[in-house]
Amino acid sequence: MNVLTLLADSGVLDKGRVPEIGVELAKPDVKEEDVLQKAGVSLKDILKVKGDYYGIPTREVGDTSVPFDILRFIPEESARHYELVPLGEADGVLEIGITDPDNLEARDALTFISAKVGMPYKIFLITETDFERLLGQYKGLSGEVGKALTELETEIIEKTKENPVDSKRNLSVTENDITDTGAESAIEDAPVTKIVATVIRHAAEQRASDIHIEPMAGQTRVRFRVDGMLLTNLTLPPKVHSSVVARIKVLSNMRLDEKRKPQDGRFSARVSGDKVDFRVSTFPTYYGEKVVMRILGNQTKDWKLDAIGLSERNLNLIRTAIKKPYGMVLISGPTGSGKSTTLYTLLNEVDRDKQNVLSLEDPVEYTIAGVSQSQVRPEIGYSFANGLRTTLRQDPNIIMVGEIRDSETANLAVQAALTGHLVLSTIHTNNSVGIIPRLLDMGVEPYLIPPVLILGIAQRLVRTLCPGGGKRTAVEGSMKEMITKEFADLPEKYRKALPDFTEIYRIEITDDCPAGTLGRIACFEVFDMSPELEKAILQRRPEDELRAIVRSQGMITMKEDAMIKSANGVVPFEEVNTLGGEFGLDEVVPIAPPAPQEITEEDLGGMSGKKEPAPSKEIEV
Repeated sequence: MNVLTLLADSGVLDKGRVPEIGVELAKPDVKEEDVLQKAGVSLKDILKVKGDYYGIPTREVGDTSVPFDILRFIPEESARHYELVPLGEADGVLEIGITDPDNLEARDALTFISAKVGMPYKIFLITETDFERLLGQYKGLSGEVGKALTELETEIIEKTKENPVDSKRNLSVTENDITDTGAESAIEDAPVTKIVATVIRHAAEQRASDIHIEPMAGQTRVRFRVDGMLLTNLTLPPKVHSSVVARIKVLSNMRLDEKRKPQDGRFSARVSGDKVDFRVSTFPTYYGEKVVMRILGNQTKDWKLDAIGLSERNLNLIRTAIKKPYGMVLISGPTGSGKSTTLYTLLNEVDRDKQNVLSLEDPVEYTIAGVSQSQVRPEIGYSFANGLRTTLRQDPNIIMVGEIRDSETANLAVQAALTGHLVLSTIHTNNSVGIIPRLLDMGVEPYLIPPVLILGIAQRLVRTLCPGGGKRTAVEGSMKEMITKEFADLPEKYRKALPDFTEIYRIEITDDCPAGTLGRIACFEVFDMSPELEKAILQRRPEDELRAIVRSQGMITMKEDAMIKSANGVVPFEEVNTLGGEFGLDEVVPIAPPAPQEITEEDLGGMSGKKEPAPSKEIEV
């Protein structure tokens, strides 16, 4: 069959273009449908012409989802090899999609599959594009988890046959059922292990920062935090919750018999060949234990200071500060604002060959070559304060303290900075200037702050636009007035460096960018010590006066930094409101979360046939 001749004879394709297109099709590694579509031939026309030639019914699959119960009739490997895929089941007949009716090997395979499943089959001609889309469903989260649940059902049935007495017991996974507690590889044969491994892998592939596994009434909800937003990706039947939690506990070296108290742990796994660390926390709730796993990512990140969203002014201030022989640089922000990333980036910028660099962390999230990193353990008395005392006896040049949490740590850090060490740390305040009153509240004397505090940094994470994406919007009317008002107190010499704000970028959902955003970046505000600020600190001036001083020195707020990034096409303007803005936007594009993939009781085969017991009782599987 020559598809070009068929298309030309049917009038779909100009006969004069056949030689030209034939040359393109003869090139290696080209797809027939891609070439024909570029020539202006639709997939619908290609499918119709082929169907008429072979006398086979056709089917346009589009975005149709095939249930896992149907996909499992033909294994993925067979589907890929023979280029055929199950489409559905109607009146006891298995519907099969094929791309090449001339493939006799595929016909023989179908005869074998039909005999094996005990169902007759009917073939439909589908496009190669639809075939690839359907193959992708084998890799879907619900499909893979559903497969594991089916295997779990089989395992339980077999155990019941072997020992009917055990069918009365809860068959949750125990420590004896699971091996490889080091978790160097997340791929195992046990069904429950496969469920956990599949969830972990999909979370990593979707660039999630956290995985939430939450027991609820009638289901277990699995959510991924992607770009700061929690979205439900999967629901599981409650019968498997205890088994999933048990598997995670074993990996994290937690106590399996302790369900009344929160526990913390960590493990590593290989995901797509990369080592990924997971920080795990369990939390007892009414319906069972909730598990949150923080994905720490690749241990060998390429930390670059000029790639984390700093303006030229802020970048110069930071690089000047970390070159000083002593003093303190403090970073402020809530949990999950990227403070640790900024700290690691600063460590990566300093000279680690000629200087002794030590860090105290809780926990050690990433490793930096040339830095002696130590994890504090408060449960055994090794706190930030005690660790800081120890580091001072290690002849350090630079000390990184994960967080200043209390008065003792704050005063020790100040003393370390006074005695010739550069101290990098984080602290919890609402903005950069708030660092000063926070230190005062922790008992640091006012006269000690100016000599040691070199730089104060505050940051928040905001979503970024997809590369080349975003909807340009003219700045006019009330929006222009509000932006002008926002920068009104900034001295003129600093306003000259601002963009003109004639237009900003907003979220735009496209086929290439279905969420309208991709990834996150930090917005910063940075101030350095000055004689005017020093005087105000010694006089214990209120925070608003301190803020006016650093503003006069050119400090840009986090909200203003987001506005500038929006004008430059980096951040959608909608993110300004997340930083305290009140810029009303008409026609704000809602971001629809993906529909959660549900694994139901039916996927387990309806094994118990009983009503779900009360949450306080042990669930039987």
